[in-house]
Amino acid sequence: MKISNLPEFDVTEYLDSPEALAEYLTVVMEENDPAALAQALGTIARARGMSDIASASGISREALYKALRPDAHPRFDTINRVCAALGVKLVAQATR
Repeated sequence: MKISNLPEFDVTEYLDSPEALAEYLTVVMEENDPAALAQALGTIARARGMSDIASASGISREALYKALRPDAHPRFDTINRVCAALGVKLVAQATR
């Protein structure tokens, strides 16, 4: 059965506040998959404007595209700078 009448889901439509963005990134980080985190940050950065995020993070636009592609393994510094440009920060939480 082909389901082509459904609109494509776009998570960025629901990331309309820093709190929603932080919650989304927390869920992604719980997957413990660096590539998923890079992809999520890349999706958000493209939705917010890659040039704006590049400027705010101090990383070139081209380097951001490379670092935030789905198969990338960005450095912690890159992730931290992109998060800061998006208005969120990574925090440590005790495991259960």
